[in-house]
Amino acid sequence: MNKRIFYLVAVGVLPLFSACDNEDKVKEISKDGAIETTMSVEHHGDKLDVIKTTHKIWVKNMLVKTSVHTDTIPALGVLKTETETTDGVTREIDVKKDYEFYITVK
Repeated sequence: MNKRIFYLVAVGVLPLFSACDNEDKVKEISKDGAIETTMSVEHHGDKLDVIKTTHKIWVKNMLVKTSVHTDTIPALGVLKTETETTDGVTREIDVKKDYEFYITVK
């Protein structure tokens, strides 16, 4: 797999996806000739995260190949945030930091 396709930078994943307008989101993938890529990060303890990248290759509406790559990366730690219960009680909790994804396609 060409690692230059993906350029990952740490900070948080939600700002990237919340910046997309509804018109930018793909509702259905054209499977006539496409590469469908899914990326996720799972937290494994306090010190490690696992990044998983899955590529599905579509040709003439047929899935011809699926490639899955996983890698262990350092965890980013935790941040303190406030949350409110259904009773209206506010308390501070620790939340694990997420990675932010930046993808360059050439």
